[in-house]
Amino acid sequence: MLIIKSYTEFESKLGQELGVSSWHKITQEQINSFADATLDHQWIHTDPERAKTESPFKATIAHGYLTLSLIPFLWKQIVDVQNLKMEVNYGIERLKFGQAVIVDSEVRCRVKLASIANLRGVTKATLAIQLEIKDQQKPAFTGDVLFLYHFI
Repeated sequence: MLIIKSYTEFESKLGQELGVSSWHKITQEQINSFADATLDHQWIHTDPERAKTESPFKATIAHGYLTLSLIPFLWKQIVDVQNLKMEVNYGIERLKFGQAVIVDSEVRCRVKLASIANLRGVTKATLAIQLEIKDQQKPAFTGDVLFLYHFI
């Protein structure tokens, strides 16, 4: 795991791949919990029997927003940003979903530091992120995720 303790340390990684998380299996239980939390119970996510016969995937699939919500969990496996007063999710740019994540698939994040800026003492980091699906060529999504880090 990479440890970053300051803006200067972060900036030294500009343009570099920061790492890859471990694999995370997306289960039907996790999909159902996400459906409950977001009130999105569309059958393609939550009805395995119907999905077997009516879905082009022949199984349920994870919500696209579920896959996005894994970013903080997977990111923290790659980099430990220390000496912070606060960190804030700032945005997502150029997001493209590449393919569906079928239930029981394993996913992981691959992250590169695309840009970094010092905004009057606040670090704005833009991370180019891919969510890879085990044994698949195309990622589940690609995009630039922006975090604001307030170093001590």
